[in-house]
Amino acid sequence: MRGLFRSPLKVVTIGAGVGLATFIVVLLVMVMSHPTLDGLISSLLSSEIRFAIYLSLATSFVSTILCILIGVPAAYALARYDFFGKHAVNTILDMPLALPPLVAGVGLLLFFGASPIGKALAMAGLVFVFTPLGIIVAQFFVNVPFMLRIMRSTFEGISPRYEYVAKTLGCTDTQALWRVTLPMAANGFLAGSVITWAKGIGEFGAALMIAGATRMVTETLPISLFLNMSCGKLNLAISAATILIAISVVSLYVFERYGGWARL
Repeated sequence: MRGLFRSPLKVVTIGAGVGLATFIVVLLVMVMSHPTLDGLISSLLSSEIRFAIYLSLATSFVSTILCILIGVPAAYALARYDFFGKHAVNTILDMPLALPPLVAGVGLLLFFGASPIGKALAMAGLVFVFTPLGIIVAQFFVNVPFMLRIMRSTFEGISPRYEYVAKTLGCTDTQALWRVTLPMAANGFLAGSVITWAKGIGEFGAALMIAGATRMVTETLPISLFLNMSCGKLNLAISAATILIAISVVSLYVFERYGGWARL
């Protein structure tokens, strides 16, 4: 303890970390302890919150599957192959991380609402504007970079020699990937899937722009929180916030447990 105070840098850096952690904990405790237990339980059992939970789980599950189907192959290509324009492709794929979600939502709204492609999809029965399909698209667009970055780091941490050995034993490229690389990337895959799913459940800005905020239609948990806070229904808003906090805590634990080494 005496040695700690001999290093001002150590005191400042540790103090900054502890202070920030304390501030975060205080905020979360204030949110979760605000309503009474009876009010919280009754709000959680209300039809509106149950609908928001169902819609959040359904849309985030579908968007996470899409992120896996597209993000994992793309991450493997970026980790294993060199090709012209690779750095540009990397930068473009990371753009949703830098874009404000509202800007992303406006872009999605214009694409699916005003572009010829969006109009053609609507005529074919795939309506994304002000529907749950828009929520799925918004979650996918905003969160696929998380799956990409985690899986790319995971594949880069696995030596390609294992695949070379598998191919010398008779495996094709696809078989080597399926039988050797993917099992070795299981922890990163689990971490990426969980954090992508949790981010999907918490998506608000882009989903609000393309899907709107209609009660019992496009009302996910974040939108329920927004609507009920706007109307002064504090118990319902805090219930939605409590569920989101619980999901965040569990997902962060899984991420740190299985993939905290991956670079976001």
